[in-house]
Amino acid sequence: MGFALLILGLALWWAAHLFKRVAPARRAAMGDKAKGVVALLLVLAVVLMVIGFRATPFIAVWTPPAFMIHINNLLVLIAIFLLSPAGKKGRILHGVRHPMLGGIHAWSVAHLLVNGDLASIILFGGIFLWALVEMKVINRAEPSWTPGPVGTYAKDAMFFVASIVLMGIIGYIHGLLGYPVFGS
Repeated sequence: MGFALLILGLALWWAAHLFKRVAPARRAAMGDKAKGVVALLLVLAVVLMVIGFRATPFIAVWTPPAFMIHINNLLVLIAIFLLSPAGKKGRILHGVRHPMLGGIHAWSVAHLLVNGDLASIILFGGIFLWALVEMKVINRAEPSWTPGPVGTYAKDAMFFVASIVLMGIIGYIHGLLGYPVFGS
């Protein structure tokens, strides 16, 4: 049952995010109500993925070496920075079209490096593939793109420091849930 819920959650995640691009007329016909429906579907998708992931049996596919924890932590820090407002307000990511989806890629790869079980491969691999497809769909729907105004290095520094603090908080909560981040 766990794998079914996990895959259902992933499918719902994909569908809710791609709805605007795959069926733009249908989405537009729903008006502002569509935002609420999509938000509700995304919450349901996350709940299904979490419940499904936690309910799956551990099926080992490969055993990650211990040093991968350090690579994971670096990639997660990069992911948090990419997911921050730095892409719009900073200077370093200026000109990067999809910094948030790039952050999802870094986060997914980080988790694939330290989790060698089947459920993790399905979850993090599925989210990695979604972000890749999302980039391609956005680029096809909106081929011309111009970056906004250039931000400042001061904003980059602020978002980087905030990313470090946020990583510490996430790591602490992750550990409370039984998934140690900074080693066991």
